[in-house]
Amino acid sequence: MSQAVTDEPKAVRPGEELDIAALTAYLERELGAHGAVTVDQFPGGHSNLTYLVHHGDREYVLRRPPFGSKVKSAHDMGREVAVLSKLAPVYDRAPRVIAYCDDIAVLGAPFYLMERRRGVILRKDLPAGADARRACELLVDALVELHAVDYKTAGLGDFGKPAGYVERQVKGWIERYAGSQTDDVAAMTSAGAWLDAHKPADSPPALIHNDFKFDNVIFDPGITRITGVLDWEMATIGDPLMDLGTSLSYWMQSDDAALFQQPLFGVTTKPGMVRREDVARRYFERSGRSTDHLVFYYAFGLYKTAVILQQIYYRFAKGLTKDPRFAPLNLVVRALAEQAQHAIDRGSI
Repeated sequence: MSQAVTDEPKAVRPGEELDIAALTAYLERELGAHGAVTVDQFPGGHSNLTYLVHHGDREYVLRRPPFGSKVKSAHDMGREVAVLSKLAPVYDRAPRVIAYCDDIAVLGAPFYLMERRRGVILRKDLPAGADARRACELLVDALVELHAVDYKTAGLGDFGKPAGYVERQVKGWIERYAGSQTDDVAAMTSAGAWLDAHKPADSPPALIHNDFKFDNVIFDPGITRITGVLDWEMATIGDPLMDLGTSLSYWMQSDDAALFQQPLFGVTTKPGMVRREDVARRYFERSGRSTDHLVFYYAFGLYKTAVILQQIYYRFAKGLTKDPRFAPLNLVVRALAEQAQHAIDRGSI
């Protein structure tokens, strides 16, 4: 089966099981449905956990923080619910929230239920006959459309603090890396120092996703439109070019370093896929934005993504999770850092 087909759930990974009895009682009490409850787990993702819950003839997607996480601010279910609840009426790619539970006595952590959006998620392959260039264009255009949302009218005017966003982000991610470091990675030190010394002024703010990439969007079967955007845990109001930089950080190319070209980052090296420069060009053409600091935003995206993976690897290294997918993430952190330093050195993305 192709890695680009409908994202189907699998058996729950060991150590990430939910309390079925407690979940059943909650569903019956809050949603009024009755019947047997079964739970499977969506296999993608390395941060918040995502499950498919069947309750009688109903189905929900359940999101909760990872077990053993030490970074509570990165797994704030309430923030995720807040943005989706306000965004869904004005951005139809945002899934609808059905229920939110902040009582940790139920499942050991806050969680929420949302509607299931069915479709195709591009992870490692494209469906036969799909237009690769068009898939790239659709992804960029969906990001542009998100950044064009009138977030104040949507009721999200107080959702973030856009003033000083770039300054806080650079400082914050450097601090997060220091707090989760396990290995000596020279490029993380040098790239972090360069970012701190080359911060541009904030661009006009927008609602930003902060993890906008192929495996966080759902396409229709023909790859002709995007029907859903997932994983809103890091959404906020801030500099949209920082969001673009994060998206570019996932965009590997055939001429990148070999370790950077590994399966974590998906389909962007497949025939017909556009290059990072083309992604940035289309974004600027469609959004009307511009910058002289694209290398900064790209390098920041790589650095931030490296820190996120380092935080996950920290949990693995400390025995807080046994998920074997996390064992090689320290190598990916190094590859991302070296990619950032390479971009800085050559002055281009």
